[in-house]
Amino acid sequence: MDKERILHISGLSKSFGDQQVIDRVGFSLYRGENLVLLGRSGTGKSVIVKCIVGLMEPDAGEINVFGTDVVSCSEKELNRIRTRIGFLFQEGALYDSMNIGENLLFPARRNSRLRKLGEKELQELVLRNLESVGLSDAVDKMPGELSGGMKKRAGLARTLMLSPEMIIYDEPTTGLDPFTSEAINELILKVRREYKTSSIIITHDIRCAEATGDRLLLLHGGRIVAEGDIRALRDHPDPEVRNYFK
Repeated sequence: MDKERILHISGLSKSFGDQQVIDRVGFSLYRGENLVLLGRSGTGKSVIVKCIVGLMEPDAGEINVFGTDVVSCSEKELNRIRTRIGFLFQEGALYDSMNIGENLLFPARRNSRLRKLGEKELQELVLRNLESVGLSDAVDKMPGELSGGMKKRAGLARTLMLSPEMIIYDEPTTGLDPFTSEAINELILKVRREYKTSSIIITHDIRCAEATGDRLLLLHGGRIVAEGDIRALRDHPDPEVRNYFK
């Protein structure tokens, strides 16, 4: 049986003035897959993601998410799709004026499904998600008391509050030491196992790509120049692709 395709992009193009950032990009994401968008800074990785969630309109191309064309759908439909997608931003994007527990509760209380839960159930959900990311003792701490790696974990716990089907990780290991980066990579795999998520992982970190990705897409010059697992890309016939992994 073929895997279920939850995202499909074809002919995606985007320019800013005379600069072509994305040039006829196409790929799919399948349920349960960790897909890595790999490339150096400025190769258009973040632009693709912004187009996927409707924060940026492409110049051309089709984007289908969960069976809906996000380029032409209504704002209401787009918001419904966004509730099924979680984000882990580079800095965790925590509110500095709230403790970690309050950070997790903030989006939950704005969610129509979770608003129906009682306070006790919400608090239990907070503790369960913090425990999943190894931060069960940080519920009362302020973001300023956490290390960079802990902030990423807290940001991921907040994302998990809404039980997303797809998670987009934006440079999850940037700015972290090798030991903490490895822990974050392991956490990405743990979340996929326990929460049955599909993921797009945006990174320029080869170790992160190798550790977390089932399939890698290498972006260069606004195009996908190679696709496959880490071994296929390291043995790619194009020397420029191989050089990326040296």
